[in-house]
Amino acid sequence: MGFTPGSAARASKVSVFLYPWDVVGDPDGPRRIAELGVSQVTLAAAYHSTRALTPRHPRHRVITAGHSAVLYPPSAERWRGRRLRPHPQAWLPAADPWNEAAEALAAAGIDVHSWVVLAHNSRLGEQFPDVRVRNAYGDTYPWALCIARPEVQRYAVDLAAEAGARPGAAGVELESCGWYGLAHLHAHDKTAGVPLGGGAGYLMSLCFCEVCCAGYTALGANPAELRLAVRAALAPVWAGERGPGPADRAGEWSEVEQLLGTDAAALTLAWRHQVASRFQRAAVAAVRAASSAARFQVLLHADPAAHRCGANVGVDPADVLDHADGVVLPCTGGAAERAAVLAPFGARRQVIAANFTVVSGMGGSPRTLAADAAHAAQLGANQLRLYHAGLASDTDLAAVREALTAL
Repeated sequence: MGFTPGSAARASKVSVFLYPWDVVGDPDGPRRIAELGVSQVTLAAAYHSTRALTPRHPRHRVITAGHSAVLYPPSAERWRGRRLRPHPQAWLPAADPWNEAAEALAAAGIDVHSWVVLAHNSRLGEQFPDVRVRNAYGDTYPWALCIARPEVQRYAVDLAAEAGARPGAAGVELESCGWYGLAHLHAHDKTAGVPLGGGAGYLMSLCFCEVCCAGYTALGANPAELRLAVRAALAPVWAGERGPGPADRAGEWSEVEQLLGTDAAALTLAWRHQVASRFQRAAVAAVRAASSAARFQVLLHADPAAHRCGANVGVDPADVLDHADGVVLPCTGGAAERAAVLAPFGARRQVIAANFTVVSGMGGSPRTLAADAAHAAQLGANQLRLYHAGLASDTDLAAVREALTAL
């Protein structure tokens, strides 16, 4: 299936990511987005901390979002008395930045879908160390909430419903709706001294909090022995005796099996899949229940390799499409990477959205977008996502306009 910007069908085919601060206070912002040749925006409603450029905004050039926050007023009734609750933003003067941006975009004829980050939350991780992912060495990751914990699941499911089904939204995209782990874009990061690779990165992302240990026990493992096995598997990595291993998805999992043993590796993945699938089903159901729209689209940012974690959570393609309306898949790499991401899903009736970075300074290739998108369509993608219209330069956006016209 091809992509048809410029036709009546384009609204559901191509969407660009935006932050509310890309629109609030900029009367020309919605018009510029519409002129790209898209009529849908994926607008951040709940987001992690970030420092972002705003190259065209008439009032500012840099926004510093100091902590994970919601970009609308959270419901006092929903969150009253709860330890884990979303914190409102404090860096924009608007009372409801998401709604203000959404209304301005709608007035320009642009459909709006909300964009919600769930398990990645440094604010809550810093406040409550007990909800963090805890690795085999006892270290915790303040940016990564352990989704196996009932309190975390309840928080994230309710956040998905509240932030996802905003008034005026036609759908939602759930990011980090699953396991988050070691990998994190962190200020002054000093973790590259020993290259881990995907296999060792998975082992460093396994959680050994008391809830996860109980889960391993229920599946027949001794958590203490499993923790020691993970440490032993990583010992040659720390010593520099083993390189980062293969970078492809199958190679990464093969490395995990070599390092940890086939049976132990399978057990950890079984636990993580069990938890993530339950979480995702609950989040999708909660969003649908909260929406008043007859057809409210719920998509997950995902990766077809079940062992991967992060913003694009590892999923089983058949399982995730059993409950979600589709997936948004990372496709910024070359042709081989696109094939690895899209082929496991194939041509489906559900949404298979190929997500391309179009910011040159962030490794994107807007000038090859037309060819890359055509290749993605051949592999089964039926929608496009473009990251990120607010961060891109004028030159990058001009290339996007040209590519979408060519498509």
